[in-house]
Amino acid sequence: MKISNRLQKLRQRFDEKRLEAILISQPENRYYLSGFDGSAGYLLITPQDTILATDFRYLEQAKTQAPDYKVFQIIGDIENWFPKLVAELNLKNLGFEAEHMTFAWYRQLTGILSKMQPKLRLVPVDGLVEPLRAVKEPEEIEFITKAAEISDSAFSYIEDRLQVGMTERDVAWEIEKFMREQGSQAVPFDIIVASGRNVALPHAKPSQRAIGSGEPVVIDIGARCGGYSSDLSRTICPGSPDATFNKIYDIVLGTQLAVMAMIKEGMSGGEVDQLARTVIEEAGYGKAFGHGLGHGIGLAPHELPHLGPNSSDQLTNGMVFTIEPGIYLTDWGGVRIEDLVIMEDDKIRIMSKARKD
Repeated sequence: MKISNRLQKLRQRFDEKRLEAILISQPENRYYLSGFDGSAGYLLITPQDTILATDFRYLEQAKTQAPDYKVFQIIGDIENWFPKLVAELNLKNLGFEAEHMTFAWYRQLTGILSKMQPKLRLVPVDGLVEPLRAVKEPEEIEFITKAAEISDSAFSYIEDRLQVGMTERDVAWEIEKFMREQGSQAVPFDIIVASGRNVALPHAKPSQRAIGSGEPVVIDIGARCGGYSSDLSRTICPGSPDATFNKIYDIVLGTQLAVMAMIKEGMSGGEVDQLARTVIEEAGYGKAFGHGLGHGIGLAPHELPHLGPNSSDQLTNGMVFTIEPGIYLTDWGGVRIEDLVIMEDDKIRIMSKARKD
């Protein structure tokens, strides 16, 4: 993990945001910029300084994991420690991650700063670190690849064992146990196992519903390795699929394959999404595809780039993202097929290996 390179790229963005410093509170950004994965702490980064503020529980961990940082111990309430944190830095403005800070925390901090001399102004900032995270380094790609291998194995494992009569919760638990036994850290998102009509809910939660014969079953899973996530969806049908299943499955799979063949570096997330949307609309199911085509993945299970209507995120080499078209029909169910891909040499390489045909 080349923290110094990441910090250099971040500092290069200070001028365009007119910042003297940035306070990092978002956990994934904090880890990305420091290597510290404790559950409490803040990074204060200036053009010259890198400070990690955390409490007694994480002091030794911070010193070990974040050797590029000066460790500052948080003691007491924020009005006691925050003025000491910034006192010697002579700052006039301080950026903060607006999407992560609560209004209550902002109001409290503003009140504290208003009493300081000289006064320090808070500047809300969005999207300062996230674009840096969107382009993955070789070490990050290795972790994601390992996570994808685990989720691939988990699908193969459950496909061989899933039986009519098992509940959605039973299947989800079998998958999670298997992935943890294969070396996954805590799963990055709740596993989805949805059957029959429940598949019409794209983010259905596993229930006690028993899986029936001849109905669609969507399995949406992800593993985590080294802090990095994978994401995989497959739709299967225990027993004999009906004509509707075969028709919808072929449309969704055909859509995904067509899009994958056309994606090139420089396209926007909106352009790629429209490729899929056009195919599904021409098949007569445009209104049944209600979510975006995909999303970036890394330290968070959903991050840049966004592949959805009107997304201007530009796809560049090094980005890892999903391609997941779906069709959802009320009173029947649905089909979603999701693969993880990486943009390399101006085109995509498919990272998921689990069978889907």
